[in-house]
Amino acid sequence: MTDVELIRGETYHGRKGAVANSFRYTVDYLLLDPDTARGPGLFSRNRRNLTAIHDADFGGPPGQGRGTAWVRDILAAHDLPGADRILLLGQPRVLGHVFNPVSFWLCHDAAGDLRTVIAEVSNTYGDRHSYLCHRDDHAPITRTDTLTARKIFHVSPFQPIEGGYAFRFDLRPDRIGIWIDYTSQQGGLYTNLIGPRVPLTNGEIIRAAIRRPLGSRRVLALIHWQALKLALKGVKFRNRPTPPPEEVTR
Repeated sequence: MTDVELIRGETYHGRKGAVANSFRYTVDYLLLDPDTARGPGLFSRNRRNLTAIHDADFGGPPGQGRGTAWVRDILAAHDLPGADRILLLGQPRVLGHVFNPVSFWLCHDAAGDLRTVIAEVSNTYGDRHSYLCHRDDHAPITRTDTLTARKIFHVSPFQPIEGGYAFRFDLRPDRIGIWIDYTSQQGGLYTNLIGPRVPLTNGEIIRAAIRRPLGSRRVLALIHWQALKLALKGVKFRNRPTPPPEEVTR
């Protein structure tokens, strides 16, 4: 029996501004309660396997994550209501390797309503910063809500550190939709993650390994391929600045 879900996701990235560039690819995410998750034989928590979730990969600096304990500390530090259930939406380790450009902590109340989302953003330099998403009145987040955050973290060397993000979350029993619209004076970027929710089984793990071999290694390769295309188009390259001192901002 499993209570881990696979999101057979599709993500789209579209660049805004003078130099156009867009791409679409498929990606596998898992949705689970990392503290209680029970998965099939080819899935493990904190152990080596074909597919695995390790606490150290989420909820804090890469490799030093504390999982849901970190989430609860963040909610308390920002005077937000505690969560009755915390779910993680992130890419798993595949054959021991993981890289998550963005993963999400989904914090629900006792009624099952989504109250807070923490978006953990990682860059290819090994840095991480998280954005706190919630309504000003702390009411449940609905699919029509747009939640904003000021960009202060270096992600792409082809985008400035300015402007802001607009997040939308549509979490249904059968599928997930997340949209992120980044806008700056120089343009910005539009991206999303959309896909159905299905139980994670050994068969699904094997099919995913065939459809999208090497998991996040493939994602990293695609990121560098798109970077090369932007460089060839003459887009300005920005060196990595010092990461912000704050771990979480809004």
